[in-house]
Order: sequence, then structure tokens, then C-alpha cells
Amino acid sequence: MSNVKEKTPVGGGCARDVISKTVTVCCRQKVPSCHVFILLLLLLFSLGASHMEFIESHSEFSCEPIRLRMCQDLPYNTTFMPNLLNHYDQQTAALAMEPFHPMVNLVCSADLRMFLCALYAPVCTEYGRLSMPCRAICQRAKDECHKLMEIFGVAWPEDMECSRFPECNEPYPRAEDLLTGSEPTDQSSMTVQRDYGFWCPRELKVDPDLGYTFMGRKDCSAPCPSMFFNQQELTFIRYFIGVVSIVCLSATLFTFLTFLIDVTRFRYPERPIIFYAVCYVMVSLVFFLGFLLEDRVACNAVSLAQFRASTITQGSHNKVCTLFFMILYFFTMAGSVWWVILTITWFLAAVPKWGSEAIEKKALLFHAVAWGLPGALTVSLLALNKIEGDGISGVCFIGLYDIDALRWFVLAPLCFNVAVGVSLLLVGIVALNRVRMEIPLEKENQAKLVKFMIRMGVFSVLYLAPLFTVIGCYIYEHTYRSIWETTWMDENCRRYHIPCPYKVEETSKPAMVLFLIKYLMMLVVGIPSVFWVGSKKTCFEWANFLHGRRRKDGVNESRQVLQEQPDFAQSLLREPNTPIIRKSRGTSTQGTSTHASSTHLAPSSVHSKASYHGSLRRTRDDRSDSLAHRGTPDRNLHGSMPRLDHPLSTHSSLHKMDSYSRHSSQRDISEASPTLITHGTMGSDGQAAEKDGTNA
Repeated sequence: MSNVKEKTPVGGGCARDVISKTVTVCCRQKVPSCHVFILLLLLLFSLGASHMEFIESHSEFSCEPIRLRMCQDLPYNTTFMPNLLNHYDQQTAALAMEPFHPMVNLVCSADLRMFLCALYAPVCTEYGRLSMPCRAICQRAKDECHKLMEIFGVAWPEDMECSRFPECNEPYPRAEDLLTGSEPTDQSSMTVQRDYGFWCPRELKVDPDLGYTFMGRKDCSAPCPSMFFNQQELTFIRYFIGVVSIVCLSATLFTFLTFLIDVTRFRYPERPIIFYAVCYVMVSLVFFLGFLLEDRVACNAVSLAQFRASTITQGSHNKVCTLFFMILYFFTMAGSVWWVILTITWFLAAVPKWGSEAIEKKALLFHAVAWGLPGALTVSLLALNKIEGDGISGVCFIGLYDIDALRWFVLAPLCFNVAVGVSLLLVGIVALNRVRMEIPLEKENQAKLVKFMIRMGVFSVLYLAPLFTVIGCYIYEHTYRSIWETTWMDENCRRYHIPCPYKVEETSKPAMVLFLIKYLMMLVVGIPSVFWVGSKKTCFEWANFLHGRRRKDGVNESRQVLQEQPDFAQSLLREPNTPIIRKSRGTSTQGTSTHASSTHLAPSSVHSKASYHGSLRRTRDDRSDSLAHRGTPDRNLHGSMPRLDHPLSTHSSLHKMDSYSRHSSQRDISEASPTLITHGTMGSDGQAAEKDGTNA
């Protein structure tokens, strides 16, 4: 294998002799400007020598002839790549050796050249065995060349520290290193048994200032458009995403436009559904734009001059990709938070019996949380430079190649929101079911309550089923990502001329159906919002809107059912034969509160209470008249009634109304005509009811 030749210093001749004598004179006479002159001569000499080398990268991870000019005429003539300093080809090793050319040419140490070649072009020994230089050789070379390296400003590299090498004092190469039975060839199958990890191919390298990372290697990026799918599969996935994004965009946009037709229809506790739909309008819009643009945003362009292939874009240098990421991530997280707020409002309406106005007073807090937390996460990811292009869908997101970002910025927030939302949802459903069991005589309201519970349950299932599927896909991708990358490296290592993986025990590629399900569920999760607005009332509102007619509507049925439920604590503590006293939580826009600290009773609450006991009846049209006579106490058929706007709590006001109406309720029933009073705006029915009360 080896042809032993006499060791001769590289770079001999007149140039070397002149430089050597000049250095000697300068050191003895301490000429001030001599060092600069020597540095220029050596720089020109080393550059000329390096350009004379003929270097080419290895074709396979095997023994190959030494092409480094500094390491010619050694006792061995074959090496292997990657070398002991993890240079994966001889061209990279030659560039790393350039700073040592002056010291080798000046022969500051007899051991320096052999020591450098032992690291940059180690001897290729028998199958599976490595040979490293002794620590004594390293120490002698370092000590003897230390002063000259200081003159040229060259520091001893950390990866060449002598403590890393075995304690011995033998020459390199050893006698057993030269024992082999075959001549080296470029097609040798002698593979070195070492695990070198992933080496970034030249085609996938990017500029260092961009901060890219791929499979643990800096200044490297993944191939675009995809590592795992061919062009035919990519085309099918893209059209699939395009169709689903159009469906989701249509459904969520219909929900939002229905809200704009009548903004008073959807109030709390169902108002968060509208903001939830707005979030997925933006999400589906970004996916649709990604379908139109294909990989023009998510991928870097090919650079033939720099021998670079198309790679996945990372970071915030691509402005359009950054914008896509900000919209997609922000509204995805905001939609998840709005669903949690929706369960909170249902909980407040079902358990502590908060009314619409009481919940609406917390709207500012809801908006601060729903938009603030996703905004903080988005800014954090921008600061960490974690943006990644998705060559499959054409958008930009996180966690596509960075597993840590997927774990902490996608899976953790989604799982936390699901846990909180499901807990509140179950508590609210249980509370509503217990209330339903406590009002067996209220058949109409009981049917409405059951209907509301069914709608709430179906909406939650339609939201949670896709969300759980997306989380499952993310977890599966998080678990098998390393295996997929190892399989890709094993299949493409010879194509990219990089080391192949060591002892591959398991290979696997992702199934296309997994990515189809993931993208489908990411978009389908926004469609359940249209289920909540899908009713005959919505059809009538759209018909009136298209014909130019506006129709004033009453209180939303689901909100009315929640507000007309009896107090839950009262229903549990009442006697078996005691009638349930209903407490309306109010639906007017005058800010009625159900807390004990409230100081006003809304007029709509007065209507509801009066309709239950057969006492005071007043329409909203007469509010202006009543304000003019606040100094005179109002009187009705049964006696006097104190002022309703007196600064008393809601509960005390209701108690006084009960005491005034309880004495004459039997006589009122026989005299007053049966009139049904409902919440909301009262038209001709309210006026007829007032006339009946006046006549009575």
C-alpha cells in the first residue's frame, strides 16, 4: 500500500533559503520593519503554493489518495475523510492548513509537518482501526514553533491540544499502521467504522450571517421543497391544501359577515365564537396565499454561481415569509385562546349565573389575554429567529425542522389551552344539567336548555376532534423526526458526498396521508364556527339584508335560557314544595350587573320580574316619560312601588318587589289578562300589555 520515501521538506529551494536567512538576521539584529517584510514574503509564498495544489472532494466515505501538497512524500499515501478534525473532504482540510504553511516552510520543528498531516490527512489503516499521533510529538511541535507562531499571529487551535492525544513517544505512522494487503483506489470499499454525524453538503450551505441551522449543523439549511416527498406527491398535497383552505375561508367569513349584519345578536357568552372565526379567516387566507405562491416564499432561490441548491428559508431576513409566519402563528394561537375564553364565559353564565352585561364588563380583559399572549409568543419567536419555511404548503411557521421550537411554542400552548377549556366545559355542562333537573315544571325553558346544551356539546366536539388530531400529528412528527432524517441522510449521503450514517438500525419515511391529515385538521378546526350561526334566523337575516330590510330582533335564545335559569344555589337549598323564584339577569344595554355591589336594576329585569308576579308593566318607549317624574313614586293597581333606581343592590331590589307583589298576586291573576312578556325590545305586544294593566 505504501511507498516509503525519504522525508524532504516541502517548499525547498532559493525562496525558502532566502526567507530562512532573513528571519535569522531579523531575530539577531532586532530590525523593526523586518518582521513586516518577512510576513509579506511568507504570505505570497504560501498563497502561491496553495494555488498550485490540485484538490478534489472524495466520492465516497473510504480510503483515498492524499492530494494535500503539504502531505506529499510521506511514508503513506492514502487517507480517509472525514479526518480527525472532522473535515469531510481534502479541500476543506487544505483551507484549514493554510495558516501553518509559513511554520512548515521555515521548519520551526521537525515534528510539525508530520503532526499536521497525522491530523489533516491521517493514515488509512486496516478496516475499522484508527491511528493517532502521540502526545510527545504534539508537545515538541508546539513548544518549538510557539515563538514563530506568535510572530505571525497564529494561535494553537483548541482541537489540537496535546492533552487529547494518547500518552506515548512513538513516531508516526507506526509500523503496524503500514501493514496492509491492497493498493488504494478511489473505488475502495474499505469504510471506516466511525459515527461522524451529519455533515452539511456544499449545496446546502448558506451565508454564516443568516444564522441557519439544520440537523444540528450551523450555516446549513434543508433542501427545498421537501426532504421526504417527490414532485408528484407535493403537487397533490398543495392542491389538497388549496381546496380545504377555500372551504375554511368561506365558512369562517360567512360567520363573521353574519355577525356584521346584526352585531347585537351575538353577545356574551357566545361572542368569542365571532373572534374565533375571525382568527381562522386569517389562518385560511395565509394557507390559500401559500397555495398560490407555491414555494416562492418558503424557499431560497438556486445559486448556480455559488453551487447552492434551493433551500428552506429560515429567520426573518425574508420579509414575506416573516409576515406569513406572524399572521399564521399569531392567529392560530389567538383562536385557541378565544376558545378557552368561550368556555370561561359559558362557565360564568352556567355556574355563578352571570348575566350578559356582567360578562361583557370583562370584555377588555378577555381581549387583552386573547391578543396579548399570542403577541408575546410571536415576538419571542421573532427575537429567537425561529421562523422556518414550509416547502410543502408554501407558508412559514415554526417547529418544521426545529424540534425544540415545536415542543415549547406549539405543543405546550395547545395542550394547556385544551386542558383548561375541557375542564371548564365539563363543569359548565354538569351545572346546566343539574339546573335542568331542578326545573321539571318549566317545560318550554327546559327544552330550550337541552337544545342549548346539545349545541354547546356538538360545537365543542367539532372543535376538539380536529385539534386533538393536530396535536397527535405533531407528537408523532416530534417522535419520528430523527428517524426520518437519518433515513434521508442514508439515502443521499453519496449523492452529496458526505459521510453516511453509522450502523443504521431503523429506517422510516413519513406517510403522505399523515401530512394530509395534519393540514386538513389545521384548517377544519375553524369550520365549527359556522355551526353556531347556522339556523333559520340566519337565513331570515340574510334575506332581509339582501332585500334592504333590517329587522330588530329580540334576545338570543341561548343567552335568554342561561339568564332565565333559577339561581343555582337557591334551587339546591329550597324546600321540596317551595316554588322557584326566578331571577332575571337582564338583557338590556344599560349595564345591569348581578354582583351584590350593583347599584341599578335594568329596565328589562323589571319587565321580567313584573311579568312573573303580574305587577309593574312598562315599555321601553315610556322610559323618557318615567325619567321626568322620578320625584313622584310610581303606583300601580296594588299600591305604591319605591324607586327602582335607588342605590340598592339587585338582590335587595328583587326582594322588595317580591314583598310588594306577593300580597296581591292571587287577585292579580284573576283580574289581569294573561300576557307573555319576554326579554328584549318590546313592540306592539308590550304596549298591549301596558293597556291591559291600566284597564285592570
